Amino acid sequence: MFSAFEWMIAARYLRARRQEGFISVVAGFSFLGIALGVAALIIVLAVMNGFRHELLGRILGVNGHVTVYGHLGKLTDYERLGRELGIIEGVQRVTPLVDGQVLASSVHGVSAGAIVRGILPDHLRARAILVDAVTAGSLDTFGIPGNGVVVGERMAQKFGLRVGDSITLLSPQGTPTAFGTIPRSATYRIEATFEVGMFEYDNGLILMPLDLAQTYFRKGDAVTALELEVNDPEDVDRVRDEVYLTVGDRGRVVDWRQANAQFFGAIQVERNVMFIILTLIIVVAAFNIISSLIMLVMDKGRDIAILRTMGATRGMVMRIFLLNGATIGVVGTLVGFALGLAFSLNIETIRQWIQGLTGTELFAAEIYFLSQLPARVEVGEVVTVVIISLVLSFLATVYPSWRAARLDPVEALRYE
Repeated sequence: MFSAFEWMIAARYLRARRQEGFISVVAGFSFLGIALGVAALIIVLAVMNGFRHELLGRILGVNGHVTVYGHLGKLTDYERLGRELGIIEGVQRVTPLVDGQVLASSVHGVSAGAIVRGILPDHLRARAILVDAVTAGSLDTFGIPGNGVVVGERMAQKFGLRVGDSITLLSPQGTPTAFGTIPRSATYRIEATFEVGMFEYDNGLILMPLDLAQTYFRKGDAVTALELEVNDPEDVDRVRDEVYLTVGDRGRVVDWRQANAQFFGAIQVERNVMFIILTLIIVVAAFNIISSLIMLVMDKGRDIAILRTMGATRGMVMRIFLLNGATIGVVGTLVGFALGLAFSLNIETIRQWIQGLTGTELFAAEIYFLSQLPARVEVGEVVTVVIISLVLSFLATVYPSWRAARLDPVEALRYE
């Protein structure tokens, strides 16, 4: 498509002489703009995908995909309902739960709000994310008589507690007396600690055997909810509809998308906005390519006229300047692709290095929910970014190249 002569002339124009220094600077900034724009887009999309994937994995690893809540916090005859739900196609496991809010305190005088979750020991040990997240103690003793609970690692550190110490829980669901309701208080031994990497759970979740939770919250033989784990969390709609028909008026059904709609919706909106904003960087760089090529065409008017008089066609002249501008766009895109990919794959190491160098915390777990900066590179999105950059770079060369091809050699030589 392009002749060796056209490649030679285009390469010569990319190596600016001293009097063409300003044109070379503009072309250099165009190259940097495209490279940085592509890299920034790849990095931001990777981080946003990483956030969604990690949060989704931790939320669905600790919680179920579909939850059936009882009316007024009580779900009676849950064992029979659990058997009915367990035979629905796509349901892997049905877990009865007792949830409640408490005020936790330690002998060191530290107190804070927490969520207590009562769960069957076998069901707890079946959740790989919690089993793999144990930092001290063991889940093997969970459920053995002795009032043992499992708490988040950050909560244990905040309270100054270790495995074997005791934690006191105070529930507002107390005992009615003649002098008013007395909050219910109980002390439990810490059997193990866990750290799933999500601050909300590591800092405020207490796991308790189901029978102890039923006794502590005065639920009797009832539970708070039934959690269902399904085969494909992304295709939860069909299972939710069948669960809704099975439950009827015995409770209300909520899937993970409904429970976290605002959270994941905000992430998606932020991701789309960042994509649009950072794409503008590439657009600006493309306009720089237009500017540099127009100035190059004006500067090379006499050269173009000589080429035309020597037999070069308008198509050859146009292809020379297309090659000139496209080279900037292609090389800038490839450099940005390599830079963005390398940064994304090593983003946590880079964050740790920057934090050590500056002495500041760049990624607070209390704010961002996760204890590490995640990144997940999606091949399709990277390909989309590269294609957008190449298309914009090519379109930026069309007008200056057309203008160079339309240059009248007689007029160009007359005014030289």
